[in-house]
This record gives sequence, structure tokens and C-alpha cells, in this order.
Amino acid sequence: MRLFAYIYSIFFLNIIYGQDYQIGDSLANCIPLSLITTNIQLDSSVILSNPVMPESSDINYKRLAFSATVAAGMGSVVHIYQKNAWWANQATKFHIVNDWDYALWIDKAGHFTATHFYAHLVSGVYDAANFSAEKSALFSAITALSWELFIEIEDGFGPDWGFSPGDAISDALGATFYIGQYYYPFLKNFQPKISYYPSKKFLDGKHKGGIIIDDYEGQKYWMSIRMKEILPKSVSDYWPELLMLSAGMGVNHLDGAGGGVREFYLGLDLDFEQIPLYGSFWQFVKNTFNYLHFPMPGIRITPKATFFAFIF
Repeated sequence: MRLFAYIYSIFFLNIIYGQDYQIGDSLANCIPLSLITTNIQLDSSVILSNPVMPESSDINYKRLAFSATVAAGMGSVVHIYQKNAWWANQATKFHIVNDWDYALWIDKAGHFTATHFYAHLVSGVYDAANFSAEKSALFSAITALSWELFIEIEDGFGPDWGFSPGDAISDALGATFYIGQYYYPFLKNFQPKISYYPSKKFLDGKHKGGIIIDDYEGQKYWMSIRMKEILPKSVSDYWPELLMLSAGMGVNHLDGAGGGVREFYLGLDLDFEQIPLYGSFWQFVKNTFNYLHFPMPGIRITPKATFFAFIF
């Protein structure tokens, strides 16, 4: 619910506003951080680069105010949904709960990925308001981290939850990695992703709470690598641009007290940035879909076996 609300709000802004991107010749320096792009020449020998911000450094406060209002409205909807699902009629004194083993770290991977994804979406708001690329990256990360910490603080007042230092650290790492991708372009070759297929507990109605966000056994988190850009040239010449290599993690048989089984994956992935579709709408679609890992062939590693699988 959180993700879809943010996607909707930024997509709405993306239709209204557009900015130009220049063409570059190295993917390591050119994966756009925001969702906005228009007026791109179609040429198979070149790819997208960082956004060219307007010559004027003046902030467009009307756009910023409008964008912030839309984002705040969508954030309020998400907050109400979460309050009804987790915190309604459960207020208590603020307390801290160390839950490092609660879900075998899959929830921490989720916080890292979600914060990075929110920063990516919010950058569209700052770009639309004529912020420089650097300020957009910084403010987007700060905004995303602030939202996640707000959620953590509210958890601290719930008797069934608590402020989780592990979650907060994961949120901070996600925001830091997002900023790092701006200052160290090589890091843009590493793309956080998520895949989801409802767990059996969720499908059978036995999952506590009954919301997708906490269906950890149905979630898998990935770090996909643009091998084309990091392999030696003699090898990368033969690596398809569309293919990435992805390492992932999932869990099974969780009991909420540290019990369960971790699974690891190594598989192929798709880089949607390489699809030759341009313009603000298609750039939004490609950038958003690049946070999703689709079913692809790979290796599944469990405590009992390692085998080839078509991984969801």
C-alpha cells in the first residue's frame, strides 16, 4: 500500500512536469536518479545520462508546493491505512524492542530497499521544482528516511511492536546508499529489487495481521548487478546489456521468535533501463519496474540442498 500510494503520486506529477536529459556513453555514470525525462533522441549506440537541470537555479515554489501537497495527501492515506492495521487503539508508552532475529533479517532488507525506493520516487518532486541534481538526491534521501523513521517512532508506541534500532539502521543504510549512488556513480551498477508471491499462510488466511507488508515469507529481496559495466571489456563485449546478475534472500517457516529457514538465490535479472522506450511516461515505467525482480532462472540455496530453479 505504501509503495503504490507513492507510485501514484509521483506518476501524477510526472505527467505534469518534464525535464531534459542528455545522452552519455557510460552506464556507470548515467542511470537517472529521478523518474522524469523527455526529449530523448533514439540511438542504439547511446544511453540515458543524469538529468540536465534547468539553467536557472531558481526554485519553482508553486510546483514544489503543489507537489508537496499531493505527496502529503497520499502519505496521509498511507498513514491512516497503517494506523488502522497496526496501531489503532493500541497506544502505550514509547519503548524500544531489539528484533534482529524477528524475521531472520528479511525485514531489515525490506527497510533498506523501501527507503531507497521512496527516495527514488520523491526525487521526481524535487526535480520538478528545479532543484539541482545534488540537492534533489540529498533531499530525496532525507525525505524518505524521515518518513521511515516516523513509522518506526509510531511503532514505538504500540504494545505489539516497539521502536526497532535494527529497522532504523536499515532505513539509514538505504538512504545512504541512495546518496552514495549520486556521489559515486559506480554504485549505480547495483540495483536493489524486490519480488513477491503470497506465502501459503497468507493465501490460507493464517497470516497474523493479513497484510502484504508483513508477509515476509512471500517476499524476496535482491541486489542486481549490471555485469555489462563491471566485467573486463574483453568479457563484457559478450554480455547482453539487458541481462543483470542478481543475488537474493528469502525466508520460510518463520515463528516470530528467531526460528525459520533462510534461503539464498543467484539468478539472472532484467535491466529495464535498456528497453528502447523514451519520454516521461516510459521513463517512469522503466525506472519503477527496475525495482522489481521478475521470475527468472537461477540457483536456489537452502540448508539442505542447492538446485536450479525458476525463481519467483
